[in-house]
Amino acid sequence: MPESNAPPLSPHISSEYDEKLARAHGLVMQMAERARRQVDDAVECLRSGSGTRVEQVLRHELTINALERAVDALVEQIIARRQPAASDLRLLTTIFKVTTDLERIGDEAKKIALQAREIHSEHLRTFPRSAGIQRMCEVARGMLRDAVDRLEQLDAEGADAVVRRDTDLDEIYRGVLRELVSFMIEDPRTISACLDMTVIVRSLERIGDHAKNIAGHVIYARKGTDVRHLSVEEVELAARS
Repeated sequence: MPESNAPPLSPHISSEYDEKLARAHGLVMQMAERARRQVDDAVECLRSGSGTRVEQVLRHELTINALERAVDALVEQIIARRQPAASDLRLLTTIFKVTTDLERIGDEAKKIALQAREIHSEHLRTFPRSAGIQRMCEVARGMLRDAVDRLEQLDAEGADAVVRRDTDLDEIYRGVLRELVSFMIEDPRTISACLDMTVIVRSLERIGDHAKNIAGHVIYARKGTDVRHLSVEEVELAARS
């Protein structure tokens, strides 16, 4: 993925400093794109049971981990050598925090792929179909895609929309859990498959949480407001202020 073309928060006298900030942002965008592809491949594993996709998910994780180390080292170097001012420090803090969320998204994608392989190899015939699970996949992937786009542009108002969608994902998640419990009660043969699927839907819910976190970090970078623990309405005000 090419380096980010997001607008800088402020111009600097030193072109080298600007280049390092752009490099840090570009690296985290590479990491974000890789995480997005990893989740897409994990969802495809769930749909098809493709062993090739499982291997792709595992390879993505290695790349994400290497990028995380590179981003963290560069951010630490910039902070130590440049002692950045407030707006730049917010950007660097955002990049640092986003890498953690992206790495954890990768971990959840790996769980989905491995559990999907288990379901397709052992429990496919006993697993009941669920439209709610498909809907969770769509919403979680959409949230991550949009969070990555907002991160690239450092778009606070767009990030607010991602935060608000987490409520929808949580509602779908609770519905799917109730559905899985009903399946197990009605037909004990589905218990093993449903327990595996419980791990998957929990990972999808966590991917949504991390996408929400990334969006919140974008709002912080642009607006200087820490939106953790704020209500949806308060986050919207912060993003539009």
